[in-house]
Amino acid sequence: MYLILLGAPGVGKGTQAKVLEAALGIPQVSTGDMLRAAKASGSELGHRVAAVMDAGHLVSDDIILDVVRARLQAPDAAKGAIFDGFPRTVAQAEALENIAPISHVVALDVAEDEIVARISARYSCGACGKPFNTLSSPTTRADGRCDACGGDMVQRADDTASAVVTRLKAYADNTAPLVSFYEGRGLLRRVDGWGDPAVITERVLASIGRESRSEPAAVKPG
Repeated sequence: MYLILLGAPGVGKGTQAKVLEAALGIPQVSTGDMLRAAKASGSELGHRVAAVMDAGHLVSDDIILDVVRARLQAPDAAKGAIFDGFPRTVAQAEALENIAPISHVVALDVAEDEIVARISARYSCGACGKPFNTLSSPTTRADGRCDACGGDMVQRADDTASAVVTRLKAYADNTAPLVSFYEGRGLLRRVDGWGDPAVITERVLASIGRESRSEPAAVKPG
């Protein structure tokens, strides 16, 4: 089974992909993880990736597709994979059809105002890096500091409300057309992505006609 998870930033694709690994017995493969692994491998492909990334440039579609091909040849991907963060464009989706037979495409739907609220609530400790969310997993300290080490909270520049709106526009311009692309191929399943992550996992599995192989992990939405 080759499953693609689609959705705007902050809908919980990464959270769901991790839980679905256990439920379906196939690995999550994300663009970022694949590029970092290729770079660290020391292979010819890894050197190509490193040269581009170290120069601060965007990795081309050709290189990304070569990385995907290499990742899917790993033993753990023999029965399929869960794509998280790939493809990002229709051109990548068309090329992916020549690499892996896509079984299902699940679009996690969350209202824009809920996404803005969810992402803009994310913080982390500037000292130890522990993540927090003022909505779902706030610090337990009254002074607002990290409850692990007492450090000050910091927020990523792209997690502010105004930055999130900009990211959502970029998603709508570049990645949302994939929804229409996969609808046209009869592969798309829309799933409500708001609520308890374990419940969302069951919705995803139901949408593709599968049952959980293990109890979904209790993960708070981030």
